[in-house]
Amino acid sequence: MISPTNDSSFQVSTDRTRLDVTMIHRFLSENSTWAVGIPRDVVEKSIETSLCFGGYLDGRQIAFARVVTDYATTAHLVDVFVLPEYRGHGYAKQMLRVVMEHASLQGLRRFTLNTSDAHSLYERFGFRPAKKPEALMERYFPNIYLS
Repeated sequence: MISPTNDSSFQVSTDRTRLDVTMIHRFLSENSTWAVGIPRDVVEKSIETSLCFGGYLDGRQIAFARVVTDYATTAHLVDVFVLPEYRGHGYAKQMLRVVMEHASLQGLRRFTLNTSDAHSLYERFGFRPAKKPEALMERYFPNIYLS
């Protein structure tokens, strides 16, 4: 699936064969705030088992998002990024629009994400703080890849 966006040179695709896994791994392991040190084989496995979106500018991948889902009841949006040198042009918004409109992600009971600094971006797409945060539990190992 290739979706044109507002910027005619920026496209979003779910074709895994187009993903620049080297770039994705480099960004996540070296520049993200959530997956520093993540091994490449873990990134590869996460891509294999998720619905992935690559954002491409003139054929070069500059953005990525991944959805972990059962395609029936729930989804969790993760690993959303635009390379730093391409930020500020609306590419994240364009890519998230494609993610949220994807046919396989409609009619879900719950669609979640975690963010520490992009609340206003996600609020544009209907995300809100959890209605019952006291009902949420997690096992969290923030430095698991640095061990």
